[in-house]
Amino acid sequence: MAAALGVAAVPAEATATTTTKATACPTGWGSLDKARSAATTESVTNVRTGRHACFDRMVVDVPGAGTRDLGYSVRYVNRLHQDGSGNHIAVGGGAVLEVRVTAPAYDPDTGKPTYPVVAGQRLKDVNLTGYRTFRDARFAGSFEGDTQIGLGVRARLPFRVAVTADRVVIDVAHNWTGAR
Repeated sequence: MAAALGVAAVPAEATATTTTKATACPTGWGSLDKARSAATTESVTNVRTGRHACFDRMVVDVPGAGTRDLGYSVRYVNRLHQDGSGNHIAVGGGAVLEVRVTAPAYDPDTGKPTYPVVAGQRLKDVNLTGYRTFRDARFAGSFEGDTQIGLGVRARLPFRVAVTADRVVIDVAHNWTGAR
């Protein structure tokens, strides 16, 4: 009889009206260079990534640095060149963000690596499978107190950078419009 009246059989729990509020993605970040002058002798210990509804995120952990003494430079480059040697480091993706954090990836007193990855290799424990924007992440090295990373992204997309307690956070939007 329900079919004759044009009424579909629907489970009782699905008949309640639900309103889903769409996530509003931030816009206006831009793709120009972003930098903050500061320096610390605390060391990079980890780099990690995460997926969000509107952007992909990279976090560079520098325990003990706080927020005041942690600086960075993030910019799009045509090719990533390692500090010191000038060697080219291939980074996959349609565009490359050079991420510099003003903290060494070694203990300044002993020279022992605190984030042990060889220049040119993928970042340790970072798997970008399933990311909408990130394509590749390579360690470029740590030279004269700066740590350099190449972040390959799908295309030249807007990004923002923030410093929070003991970390630098880089968010790269999934698109220019803010649409999910």
